[in-house]
Amino acid sequence: MRRRKVWVISPLFYLMAVVMLGMALVTYRYNKIAFAVELTLSGLAILAVSASDLLFRRNITTAVKNAKKVLTAEEEHSLEEFALPVAVVAPAGDIVWANRAFVESLAGGREYAGENVLKYIYPKTFRQVMGEQGASVSHGEREYTVYGAQAEKGYILYFVDDTYFKTVSKEYREKRPVVCLAAFDNREELARDSVSGEESRMTGEVDAVLYKWAVEYMGGIIRKLANNRYLILTDESHVEEAKQKRFQVLDDVREIKSGNHMAATVSIGVGRGAESLRESEQWARQALDMALGRGGDQVAVKQKGDTYEFFGGLSKGVEKRDKVRTRVIANTLSEHIAASDRVFVMGHMNSDLDSVGAAIGMWAVVQKGLEKEAHIVIDRARSLAGALLNSVEDNYGDAGIFLNPAEAMQSITERSLLIVVDTHSVNFVESKELLNRAARTVVIDHHRMMVTHIKNALIFYHEPYASSASEMVTELAQYMKSSAIDPIDAQALLAGIMLDTKNFVLKTGVRTFEASAFLRRRGADTVAVKKLFSNTLETYKQRSQLVSGAEIYKGCAIATSSWEFEDVRIAAAQAADELLSIQGVKASFVLYRTGSDVNFSARSLGDVNVQVILEEFGGGGHFTMAGAQIKNVSVSEARQRLIRALDSKLLEMTAQG
Repeated sequence: MRRRKVWVISPLFYLMAVVMLGMALVTYRYNKIAFAVELTLSGLAILAVSASDLLFRRNITTAVKNAKKVLTAEEEHSLEEFALPVAVVAPAGDIVWANRAFVESLAGGREYAGENVLKYIYPKTFRQVMGEQGASVSHGEREYTVYGAQAEKGYILYFVDDTYFKTVSKEYREKRPVVCLAAFDNREELARDSVSGEESRMTGEVDAVLYKWAVEYMGGIIRKLANNRYLILTDESHVEEAKQKRFQVLDDVREIKSGNHMAATVSIGVGRGAESLRESEQWARQALDMALGRGGDQVAVKQKGDTYEFFGGLSKGVEKRDKVRTRVIANTLSEHIAASDRVFVMGHMNSDLDSVGAAIGMWAVVQKGLEKEAHIVIDRARSLAGALLNSVEDNYGDAGIFLNPAEAMQSITERSLLIVVDTHSVNFVESKELLNRAARTVVIDHHRMMVTHIKNALIFYHEPYASSASEMVTELAQYMKSSAIDPIDAQALLAGIMLDTKNFVLKTGVRTFEASAFLRRRGADTVAVKKLFSNTLETYKQRSQLVSGAEIYKGCAIATSSWEFEDVRIAAAQAADELLSIQGVKASFVLYRTGSDVNFSARSLGDVNVQVILEEFGGGGHFTMAGAQIKNVSVSEARQRLIRALDSKLLEMTAQG
């Protein structure tokens, strides 16, 4: 091997030390004190450079001697001629010997002595290289897998050049086919409100945008299916590129306006990373259902492990006025109830007026209308609707309406039917144990779809445009047995609607007023409903304290509470509502502590999608009202995480306009 003189310490340091000495000599003529100081510093510098040089050379000499102990002469000769690059490394990581292949392919033909092996395996660590699987590294334009073997006085590293195989593997991954399903999700609403001929124009423009995106930007093919749906075939590399651009096609479609300035929207489901085209198509269907269940105007990407990524979804859902689906659901649900021995109705944990109101309405239809034994499963100690529960018990007496989860677990059978209202997430139900025990389940909910939704339900009645679960149950009751709704049941349902619409202000559609009118005809007393919202004086004071301590950040009011008190959940929810009345506030977030956890209560007027923001913390809800919980954090830390989420999501919402 070629050997040459190696400067282990740069000659520049020696030159600098000599210059310092020369300057000291010049200073001697003018200031002897300064001369003494500079001479001392120069001497120390020369001494430090020389000592470093000496110590480094001694280490190199020791390492070379150790390398000779690692390799015999015969082994050194064999490795010298070995086809793979090989390096002998000291315990500290210094390269003390390398064969010809290493010098030519990795060291570029230059001397390697004194170099650290980390230079050649970056960004991997020495420990990763010594693992059983080795480590993949890049050097120049070549790809290597580095394996390490421990020797008596050091380590031997083998560099396997597998550039070709990694290139082929990368191309295979990037070119794997991906199935996408797109839906023109608000075509019916646009057609209903458009003048003659405008529907065809908008449909043609949406078709053109999707065709251009699929062919020119996604490098794939597109075919139009029935029911305003499209099948798109592309590959992994184009999907990744579309992700980086956050699926610009959503914005392009949204620019298509009807005569009354309503924007067209599409939803797209992507099945990525599947083992086959068939599996990818199934995943794409599930992803599209997820996107539509979250209100549409978004892309859902499903990958292995039942994980999803969401893009868009920042526009408001559109109310559907057609009640045909409600009638079909009502008839099917009646059949399942008739085939059951008893029915259990369960809401979400920390139940509110909407959850309890919907449960009471469904109980009334089943128990009094269809004459089937029914019970409401609820943990009264954690319920936020205590006044409503007391009112129902005062009216019906000890009729066994309410059961705690433990009592329900003892009564449920294989033929029992469990109806879950006001939630569809397995993480938020009143009792996970009861949900797992139930063999037959029905879901009725209005919140935007979450990944942790209940699967294998007999009926999954999910309408994200609905104002509340109480509205959905009211509509079902009209098709199942409307006469079963007594005044006390009607008041419970009306209270649920009023809670989630903030007294008919937010998320209120035509069907909301129609449902409320039906409840009024069934005897709902609005004064009695208003009393259900009354608070204690202490709760009122705590709410006022939360509001007075709020701060405004980018149009969002943020209030925090580090202390716990009775009815904190009620005070926090009401404070979030009240903060929306402040001028310039588009959304409100109240953070409060319960035990070691921090809870979020969020509200908005429709300009900010609080559900998308709180999904960052595993929460959910709908466009104007959402909640979340973070475990084992402080309130200040949770607030900082909220600020970071607002910085990210508000920027995205602004970009979508």
